[in-house]
Amino acid sequence: MHRFALLIAVFVFSSFAVYAQNDALKIVPASPAQMQMSFAPVVKKVTPGVVNIYAKTMVAQPINPLFNDPFFRQFFGGGVQMRPREANSLGSGVIVRADGLVVTNAHVAQNATEINVSLADKREFSAKTVLVDEKSDLALLQLDLNGQKLTALNFADSDTAEVGDLVLAIGNPFGVGQTVTTGIVSATARTNIGAKGFGYYIQTDAAINPGNSGGALVNMAGDVLGINTMIFSKSGGYMGIGFAVPANLVKQVVASYASGGTTVQRAWLGASLQTVTNDIAESMKLDRPKGALVQDVYENSPADQAGIKRGDIILSMDGREIDDMKGVRYVLATQNIGDTVPVVILRDEKETILSLLVALPEKISAEPVTLKGSHPLNGAQVIDLSPGMLEEMDSITDASKGVMIRRSGGIAARLGLGKGDIITSVNGVAIVSAEQLQEKLDEPARGWTIVFMRGNQSLTLKVN
Repeated sequence: MHRFALLIAVFVFSSFAVYAQNDALKIVPASPAQMQMSFAPVVKKVTPGVVNIYAKTMVAQPINPLFNDPFFRQFFGGGVQMRPREANSLGSGVIVRADGLVVTNAHVAQNATEINVSLADKREFSAKTVLVDEKSDLALLQLDLNGQKLTALNFADSDTAEVGDLVLAIGNPFGVGQTVTTGIVSATARTNIGAKGFGYYIQTDAAINPGNSGGALVNMAGDVLGINTMIFSKSGGYMGIGFAVPANLVKQVVASYASGGTTVQRAWLGASLQTVTNDIAESMKLDRPKGALVQDVYENSPADQAGIKRGDIILSMDGREIDDMKGVRYVLATQNIGDTVPVVILRDEKETILSLLVALPEKISAEPVTLKGSHPLNGAQVIDLSPGMLEEMDSITDASKGVMIRRSGGIAARLGLGKGDIITSVNGVAIVSAEQLQEKLDEPARGWTIVFMRGNQSLTLKVN
């Protein structure tokens, strides 16, 4: 019996020694004081800077409820009668300046006719939207404080976040009031979730639900690591996978407004990219898939001036490792215009460091044209395509030539052509300008075969 007890003691001691050796920082609470450790000090610091947002919007609703049924609606098409209806939405926000500047999600504040904001101390203020950036799904609100000052939160350097870091999510889920949940950073630089815009997020398992949108994801120093934006869910509620816009991207939106801008201006690379796949990595003798492959470089663009060439693989920018093409766009979006950043490329199996000037896209000089006539594009507004425009409009496409639809309407809209589609050819003739497109459509024809790009997908529309 004594020998068995001795073996148990040796086993426990040995296990503890191995555990302590592997990770000396992870310890079991050894005193009542340690067992009473709490996030409360962080919460007390942060909650005054997180607000609840109540927005009113006008939405169109069918007059007859039968029109809500898609099967019934298909027989009436555009003949459905609609009426405006007031809708209420909930969200959260973060105070970023003491004068009442609040950052939230664009989908919370966009198109709102009335916005009211309540603080943790129950004070309420009216607000107006002063900037909306759909690419990042961020918006800025200005509260009407009447001279009062509020508690503003500081931003963390989100690029230093690591998987496993403790975080708190603070917001107004389901309108129940300010709520704090805890979790960890589940992933950084998450890009493969099918989101529009930058699609570059911090992932967390801190509970996020409807109403948390626009709230704060904070670290243990009480600094904002990101703005909670969306969740992955099959039920509409929390399933352990939430996403936040990184603070470094949020800072650029705030800085753009502070400099007097009504829109966010971001740098462009001037090159079309492709994420490196296993097949590409194998063909280029890489040890694993990494980086972004340069497919084409536009003349006189920042990439061209930096010496980036077709076939190069961008491995890192500004010291940040690049995993895919969205990583390049994110790094550029967090830089200041006029700065120079180092870019590490792989060319001919050798790494080279280049210097890239952070610059704005080229200005769009062409004027939009509204197409008219007896043809399928009647009513659509189009504009000549340019590389700078593609980046400015956040269009991810392989098309480098063509005419972009800026606004769809008339027959074009009924045929399914929409904003951002790029017309590349009509009846087998390549389209290079809006003027040429109008001339081609005016030619007598028994029908039209229109090829257009939507994202990276080439589609063909045939109309008799």
